[in-house]
Amino acid sequence: MEGVIKNLTDKGFGFITVEGEEKDLFFHSSELNGVAYEELKVGDKVSFEKSDSPKGPNATNVTLI
Repeated sequence: MEGVIKNLTDKGFGFITVEGEEKDLFFHSSELNGVAYEELKVGDKVSFEKSDSPKGPNATNVTLI
C-alpha cells in the first residue's frame, strides 16, 4: 500500500494518510525500513504493509518512495 506521512511525534511514532481509507494508520519508528525516523517529514510518500494489532490496524515495513 501507499500513503503520505500526516503527523510525526517526538516520541517515535506517527500516522499515515491513505487515500480511500477512513482512518489514518499508526506506525512506530521500529517499523521503518531503510530510513531513519529523523529523516521523515510530513508530506513524504511512503509504501507499507497493513497489519492488525491488539490496538487496531497499523503500518509495518514502512519505506520512503
